Amino acid sequence: MSSEIEETSTRVSERGQATRGALLRAAREVFCEQGFAQAAVTDIVARAGASVGSLYHHFNGKADLYLTLFEEFQVRQQERTREAIHQIRESGDDDPKNQFLAGAAAYLEGSVAERELSRLFISGDGPPGFDRIMRERLNKWARRNAALFHSRAGGFNEPLVIVLTGAMISAVDVVSAGEDIERSRTLAKNIIKVLATIQPVE
Repeated sequence: MSSEIEETSTRVSERGQATRGALLRAAREVFCEQGFAQAAVTDIVARAGASVGSLYHHFNGKADLYLTLFEEFQVRQQERTREAIHQIRESGDDDPKNQFLAGAAAYLEGSVAERELSRLFISGDGPPGFDRIMRERLNKWARRNAALFHSRAGGFNEPLVIVLTGAMISAVDVVSAGEDIERSRTLAKNIIKVLATIQPVE
């Protein structure tokens, strides 16, 4: 009897995960096509082949769908950055600046590869307060990666963080906006070359 209950529970759980995934995919498509403000919950559930009730079973509403998509995108971006820095270290390059540049290049590549989603998040068309969340996240990313740089006194280089945060926000905005993916990738590479010329203040 217990095995039958476990099998039933597993099937229900799998169906729930499938429905959740379908809702997120549909939300991504609708948000990218219409923007957050214009997107309707009814459009999302219709595209997902789900019900309004199932949406509210898995999410708190439209804003929660949007924020979940953002968090999952950020996880992928962090993985890209981490892998790029790991590869640089594995190659024997222990220059902190080169490690940062590799991470920044991976972040921009992710913004190009998923440019429709990246464009959505950087556009300002999100739930109330999202613009602040986006800037805080990029600031956190810049702080974590700028920690690779230390002044000779061993302190944290705040001016560098401010410059890198502003540069990355602008860079993500520009490379995400392009329809020509190769041009966006070339632009991203050239942005990294410019970042390579920045020197931390001692």
